[in-house]
Amino acid sequence: MTRTGIGYDVHQLVPGRPLILGGVEIPNDRGLDGHSDADVLCHAIADALLGAAALPDIGHYFPPSDESIRGISSLEILRRVAAILREKGAVLHNIDSTLVAERPKILPHVPLMKARIGEALGLPVTRVGIKATTNEGMGFPGRGEGMCAMAVACLDLPLMD
Repeated sequence: MTRTGIGYDVHQLVPGRPLILGGVEIPNDRGLDGHSDADVLCHAIADALLGAAALPDIGHYFPPSDESIRGISSLEILRRVAAILREKGAVLHNIDSTLVAERPKILPHVPLMKARIGEALGLPVTRVGIKATTNEGMGFPGRGEGMCAMAVACLDLPLMD
């Protein structure tokens, strides 16, 4: 059965942290705050994948109260989510995602982001969609207070009803 899931994540920008997006460190004066590396793009993708399988969100599998995963790479989160899905017999087809941020410019980093996400999920880069947009100066992303990302995932999963 082909299933689709959506994911959304948001993190605040703070000084003193690296900016990691799609598994790539991007030069910036601030990074995203969180228990992991706070990669909003990977987190939205992970939630989309879990949602497609009607599983709990990443907070269930990677709770912020778990000190053993403090600072975990969100690419590792994607690897673990893909493994959970494959154990259930899922076949991942594709993901599509959109990052919302006023700056920095993301386009130069997209090819490497697609490669790293694809590797983590076992997908060719031709099945990893990454887009970026601004919020036209409106709301928290527009004011540069944080970033958010949305994702959609498609997979096949054996009927389990």
